[in-house]
Amino acid sequence: MSKHETPLTLKYWSETGGTLIEEFLVVPASDECGKRLLDGLILPNGPTKRVSSREVDFEIAGQDVIVVQTKAKRLGMSLLGQALFSRELLKRHDPMSIKTVAICTKRDSVLEELAKDYGVEIVVYPTN
Repeated sequence: MSKHETPLTLKYWSETGGTLIEEFLVVPASDECGKRLLDGLILPNGPTKRVSSREVDFEIAGQDVIVVQTKAKRLGMSLLGQALFSRELLKRHDPMSIKTVAICTKRDSVLEELAKDYGVEIVVYPTN
């Protein structure tokens, strides 16, 4: 994660609790596709701890999860697309439920309306 995005993800996690898996590998690299990482995957019913994807040795199947994608700028199509497709990729891991969150530093009224239509929650943490 980046020095600008990590604090935003951590702020959201401090409000939700649970286990934060940073840089969760949702799709490994192969000859036919590139790897896909989530900025964060939160297991809200897990113990409050922060781990890297490399430390995870358990399945997320059957668990409630929160997908987190973060950009330290205005909500844009890139962030919204990442959040939406991250949720779709995560479905392959068969979680019980998926909450999808896009974290940014500035609103976009048009894209926020689209996000609602697709079940993506927008969280805005303005920068000082």
